[in-house]
Amino acid sequence: MTDTLLTHPENKAVTDIVFVKTIPGLGVFELRPIDLEADIPLLHNWVNREYAVYWGMNGFSVQEVYDSYRKILEKTDVYMGIFNGTVSFLLECYNPEEDSIGDYYKVEKGDRGMHILVAPFEKPINNFTWSVFTVILDFIFCDANNQRVVVEPDARNHKIHLLNKKAGFVFQTLLDLPHKQAHLEFCTREDYYKALQSI
Repeated sequence: MTDTLLTHPENKAVTDIVFVKTIPGLGVFELRPIDLEADIPLLHNWVNREYAVYWGMNGFSVQEVYDSYRKILEKTDVYMGIFNGTVSFLLECYNPEEDSIGDYYKVEKGDRGMHILVAPFEKPINNFTWSVFTVILDFIFCDANNQRVVVEPDARNHKIHLLNKKAGFVFQTLLDLPHKQAHLEFCTREDYYKALQSI
């Protein structure tokens, strides 16, 4: 895989799609479950780039990324995001009660954790990452069982802190996790919709 191969055309069956959102002037976003065999080579390319250092897989081989996601799938729903027919981002959704983060705060019914990784586009698209954020939060909150999204980004990841704040996430505390110092942040459905109205 060369450094210029950042995304790949999507050729999965339409029946695999679990969510679709069209953003006028930008395009169509879709979500489907990850396919380990098909998607890991692409993910390996993404997670080994400098911008993805906070993902924690820099230096991983293809097999190590594959093995990591096979384990992640035991407790986490993982989706590939498609933008105008091209795989362009990844979403991990998990139950905080089944994750180590649940040891650091009082988990409430309806909590849902998320991790997002966006493809390293050669030609940046204006507001693309923000659009991905809204697609993902719309997807999570379309399930009435999900009342609050919980995130724990690396304290050094200032770009994601700005996006989280824009989306309505509220900083709670600084956590000393085994692998990083992190911000614990919450976003309720009401927080998110209020944030959208203020933009």
